[in-house]
Amino acid sequence: MQSLTTLGLKLPSDPRWVNIAEMNLADILIDHAFCEQKAASSCISLIVRYPDKEKLVETLTPVVAEEWGHFQRVLKEMRKRGIKLTHKRKDEYVEKLQNCLQKTGDYKVRLMEQLLLCALIEARSAERFKLLSENIADESLKKFYHELMISEAGHYRNFIELAEEYTPKEMVRKRWLEFLEQEAEIMKNLEVRKDRFH
Repeated sequence: MQSLTTLGLKLPSDPRWVNIAEMNLADILIDHAFCEQKAASSCISLIVRYPDKEKLVETLTPVVAEEWGHFQRVLKEMRKRGIKLTHKRKDEYVEKLQNCLQKTGDYKVRLMEQLLLCALIEARSAERFKLLSENIADESLKKFYHELMISEAGHYRNFIELAEEYTPKEMVRKRWLEFLEQEAEIMKNLEVRKDRFH
């Protein structure tokens, strides 16, 4: 099982989150569906923006398929429960993370920033999938979220390794530690919402 240590995260999710999520599964599943859409879109965007990065294209192409597959699986779980997809919701967590990105004209630094942003979102998603898989009563969703936790943790590693492929490792590690501290501060001050996955 993935721990905070192996995922690099500095702060665990608020312990109230999983109980609130279980009481509001419809809202959580809807928001989760949009998270999977955005994850697939982010990978496509990176491939489109950096088509000359062969390793990136090779690594992220199957991730696009996996994330879209997760979206389809979330829709299936929603259909089983009579839940309909609504309009896209604002993702305050991701917006705050995006505000932490370094503003730079350096092509390589921009790539590193985007990859580390994706790694961080995947790490936090894996942690929350783990919480759901261990704590909710719904056996079908327990298994579902355990499988997704393993997948998202793998994606987290993909993004870290790609950052190290195109940027000196020392630079990546330094920035990653800064990003983790910024994410912990965001998590500390983020309202625990009943209708948000993050």
